[in-house]
Amino acid sequence: MLAKLIVCLTGMPGAGKSTIADGLKLKGYEIINMGNAVREEAKKRNLESTRENLGKLMLELREKNGSGAIAELVKPQIESSTSNVILIDGVRSNDEIQVLKKFGTVKLLAVHASTDTRFDFLQKRGRSDDPQTKEHFEERDNRELGVGISNSIALSDYAISNVGLTKDELIEQTFKIIQSWVE
Repeated sequence: MLAKLIVCLTGMPGAGKSTIADGLKLKGYEIINMGNAVREEAKKRNLESTRENLGKLMLELREKNGSGAIAELVKPQIESSTSNVILIDGVRSNDEIQVLKKFGTVKLLAVHASTDTRFDFLQKRGRSDDPQTKEHFEERDNRELGVGISNSIALSDYAISNVGLTKDELIEQTFKIIQSWVE
């Protein structure tokens, strides 16, 4: 039996994955963020972390190294982890899930939110690559759909609807789901 439980958070940008991850980090879970892995790679290449640069880099890495390429970037973090439960924030394809299965039991948790909710959240979040116009938001959604995020959402082990929940309710609901997988 594999010792690690790898919980992959998937969902469209702005659905609440990072909010969940931040909240669960406070409960002691180890968090690995796939987007941060791309941002780190951009830094190594002396690329500014703009929406355009990060989007192009993500696609380039997948084209060059296969559609599990971003999961390959986080392998060292998983291998060095002493935690029995690791949350991976931002899984976007089934090929990434296959890479992660080499390290433990993988459970996939999809987070859903309406388009308006996601756009509003992304405008307020403040990351360098967050879309500030509806056009940029739609471009990003289309890019995510193009790399297969809809498949990982469709094949999730559990889905949470982030509609009408407070931040604390969202985090607590996710915590209970993960605890049921640990037991």
